[in-house]
Amino acid sequence: MTKLSTVDETRAYGARLAGILRAGDLLVLAGPLGAGKTALTQGIGAGLGVLGDVTSPTFVIARVHRPDPARGGRVALVHADAYRLGSTSDPRAEIDDLDLDASMDDSVTVVEWGEGMVEQHGDGHLLIRIDRRDDDTRIVELVPVGGDWAARLAKLEYVAPPF
Repeated sequence: MTKLSTVDETRAYGARLAGILRAGDLLVLAGPLGAGKTALTQGIGAGLGVLGDVTSPTFVIARVHRPDPARGGRVALVHADAYRLGSTSDPRAEIDDLDLDASMDDSVTVVEWGEGMVEQHGDGHLLIRIDRRDDDTRIVELVPVGGDWAARLAKLEYVAPPF
């Protein structure tokens, strides 16, 4: 678990996380309103070097951010928000209607509020739980599910000793 004190730290953590991401990755973000899911995704977008501002897709459900060659962009970011989905008896059908899997092989896909609805779209995924404390700090827990996530996260957590 990682403690983040500010929104800027949350974005910086997302940018650092982007360093281990590659096309085909699925990230599922969980946490209450205001926890920092979009701020983390903004950092991921910055780390991936995508075009445009990463904003909450709550009302449009999903946004695609293409890589920006001028910023060293290497892979697209699909940012979806499942918060408004789930009013049907099978919310996974609503997710299927978004055709997320059509772009998953070529992009990093981040789904806010997607826990229990999108996991079937990948061989493995990274569940990111964010909890906002009363003092506005955030506690981030990265939970690898399948694939090679555990090995990649070990690289993320490694900090080289000073020379």
